Amino acid sequence: MRRTDLSSAAGAQWELRAGDGPLPDALAHLRRRGVPARVPGEVHTDLLAAGLVPDVFDGDNERLLSWVGRTDWTWTARFTAALGDERHHELVAEGVDTVARLVLNGTEVARTANHHRTHRVDVTGLLREGPNELRVEVSAPVPAAEAARDRLGARPQVNHHPYNALRKTACSYGWDWGVDVATSGVWRPVRLESWSAARLASVRPLGLVEDGTPVLEVHADVLLGAGSDAGSDAGSDVGSDVALRVRLGEHEVHAPVSAAGAVVRLEAPGAGLWWPRGHGEPVLHEARVDLLVGGSVVDGWAGRVGFRTVELDQTPDDLSPTRPGGARSRRFQLRVNGEDVHVRGANWIPDDALLTRVDDDDVRRALDDTCEAGLNLLRVWGGGLYESEAFYRACDERGVLVWQDFLLACAAYAEEEPLRSEFEAEAREAVARLSAHPSLALWCGGNENLWGHEDWGWQEELAGRSWGEGYYRELFPAVVAELDPRTPYVPGSPFSPDAGAHPNDPAQGPVHEWEVWNRQDQDRYRDLHPRFVSEFGFQGPPAWSTLTSVVHDDPLDPYGPQMLVHQKAEDGNGKLERGLGAHLPRWRDVDEWHWVTQLNQARAVALGLEHWRSLFPLCSGAVVWQLNDSWPVVSWALVDSAGVRKPVWYAVRDASAEVLVTLQPRAGRPALCVHNDSPAPWRGRVRLARTSTAAGSPVLAEEQLEVGVAPRSAVVLELGDAVAVPDDERREVLRAVAVPVEGCGGARPAVWRWAETADLALCAPQEAWTASAQLDATARSVRVTVTAAAYTEDLCLFPDRIDPGARVDSGLVSLVAGQQHTFTVTTSRPWSPGEVDDVCAPPVLRCSNDLLAARA
Repeated sequence: MRRTDLSSAAGAQWELRAGDGPLPDALAHLRRRGVPARVPGEVHTDLLAAGLVPDVFDGDNERLLSWVGRTDWTWTARFTAALGDERHHELVAEGVDTVARLVLNGTEVARTANHHRTHRVDVTGLLREGPNELRVEVSAPVPAAEAARDRLGARPQVNHHPYNALRKTACSYGWDWGVDVATSGVWRPVRLESWSAARLASVRPLGLVEDGTPVLEVHADVLLGAGSDAGSDAGSDVGSDVALRVRLGEHEVHAPVSAAGAVVRLEAPGAGLWWPRGHGEPVLHEARVDLLVGGSVVDGWAGRVGFRTVELDQTPDDLSPTRPGGARSRRFQLRVNGEDVHVRGANWIPDDALLTRVDDDDVRRALDDTCEAGLNLLRVWGGGLYESEAFYRACDERGVLVWQDFLLACAAYAEEEPLRSEFEAEAREAVARLSAHPSLALWCGGNENLWGHEDWGWQEELAGRSWGEGYYRELFPAVVAELDPRTPYVPGSPFSPDAGAHPNDPAQGPVHEWEVWNRQDQDRYRDLHPRFVSEFGFQGPPAWSTLTSVVHDDPLDPYGPQMLVHQKAEDGNGKLERGLGAHLPRWRDVDEWHWVTQLNQARAVALGLEHWRSLFPLCSGAVVWQLNDSWPVVSWALVDSAGVRKPVWYAVRDASAEVLVTLQPRAGRPALCVHNDSPAPWRGRVRLARTSTAAGSPVLAEEQLEVGVAPRSAVVLELGDAVAVPDDERREVLRAVAVPVEGCGGARPAVWRWAETADLALCAPQEAWTASAQLDATARSVRVTVTAAAYTEDLCLFPDRIDPGARVDSGLVSLVAGQQHTFTVTTSRPWSPGEVDDVCAPPVLRCSNDLLAARA
């Protein structure tokens, strides 16, 4: 096998030209002569690189550049080919976005209509020795979706473009957190493959564990060349000329290849198992598959595999209250290698709305954000894409489980042709490709489609027409059962397994909890007792530097015109304001708006996570919406598009610790809950102190509890009246500080407020704390030490206000008098002495106290 890379990085010369569709007068020349293009790439990145358009993320440019998605574009490559001795030449395009014609040397060789799959065509006889020309003529994606809708018949969907009529990444057309870019392009690699006798059509190396023994089971599909003398009768072994060799460390197996391919099993006694984070090491093993013809290697696959088992336990139990109509309560428990895994996860969306800008470093950073927050699962959401190999490899290496949606979201989908064939081809390719990854723990039919059909008024509009149920109940589970039988499947999220049960029944399966963000106060979380939460979240703005890099309203205002471009949720700013409720005071200026809404996001998410962990074993996990952003926007993300960790990230890190100590309401008063999600017993002394918020933080009452918690277990302990009942709700808080015995992990302190922060009698910042900063000798690191003189709540440092590239190691720190905390800031450039002084005061250093100062 000889592969010829046709990407720009390999030297192929690509050019971009405009076709039919709207085009500004200043760019009319793009119809006559092209500009240099990069492949993989997209029209927006090519036009931006040529200096022809501004950044689509900036200001109101989303609207100003909307014509891009209504214009046809052509990418042309001129390259030199050497035909060599091979008999067969194939053109392989791993990703074309989306409706396109591929034309080689003047002859149409393929038509594409699916963003999510590879297209392979035989170009033997068309490929020339020497110069060649390949054109990729892409139809405008917005009219293409509208035309597909008209052909198939309109079906319900969210947002304004009919993304459900076309197999293109749904959020490319905009979402309630996403920019509407409607991209086009050759977004994944293009290459030529030249071969003669045989090639590997697909390889699926599945790492199994059978009766305790690791087994590598390799499924290989082999294509024999026309006129090859390597084979014999179809359906039989093709003879000793064609064989498969599988190597794993010192183990090696050979097997003959039939016309249908080969299945090779290799036992590896003693090979380490792959474990998720917190349960063991994610052991990976180098493996190689070679296709041999006459003893010579003609094609091959190499990669790393992991041995693991995954089960999804949905058996009935009696942990939840009896449901209306007698519906049963069911577990929703992921189990890896026989061990239950308590899921602490986050939802994942495309990391950049311009997909080709995401590189391996971005993936590594995102996995750092995941692991350092204590998370063990990422759910790849159904409105996005099947991610890059770099993403899944990183999850394999870090022990991060992957919940993979099939790519359908918040819409009804036609089950007629041509869409059904595209879905099947796409599903088969995705499952075959991803099945090798040990991190893959669950396949899911899609996002909110079962729920939408039940509750969102679709049935009347559909009037009996197809809506996708055949995909969720028949096609996808059949493909998974055939190609990845070691991985569980569920028809959707949310989903209830019992016939007749509501798809978002909290006693049945994974639920999406959006009442809090949309309609109800965050305290509602404590009324919910779900078995598993696969979506919930609360909005907050991105970092100040990220926001002001694209929003230029003067004066800056939450309701300014450019600010609203970067707030996509329906009534988003209204929900941010109403969401403060009685918890936090309304802002007085835009600086306070930024701080108080970020703080409220952190408070709301932490409340849900800690409550659901306190219900263990009833609730087996929660997956927060969402880890990341695809552009600078007010959203639910923990980390913004510039890579700045928002306060909510620190809240999630605290709530996702292996050992969580939290104070939760039980029978109208606080109780101590300890969830030990570690493999070892936890023992320690917990000091509970009812403390005054006044200067000096005098302790009004205290109690000490000796606590022991078995591995993967939880306890709930009642508290005595002395600490559980306040004298003055506005002037007291209850703190729980755990002191573990030697050998047990630490746990962060927990705080209980009888009154909301907005009503607490907190000391003003100048009375509550002092701060000092020290710059290291290189001027690239700053240590900021805060010393409390009174109860100081939710200290956060925002060094990006000084240096957009600066990052801080901690956040949301609460102190009592006499305590200190040191923030370590890593800067992106040397800081001046004046900047070092600025880091010790608002708006860089914030806490809840400064929201309440001078409000009388």
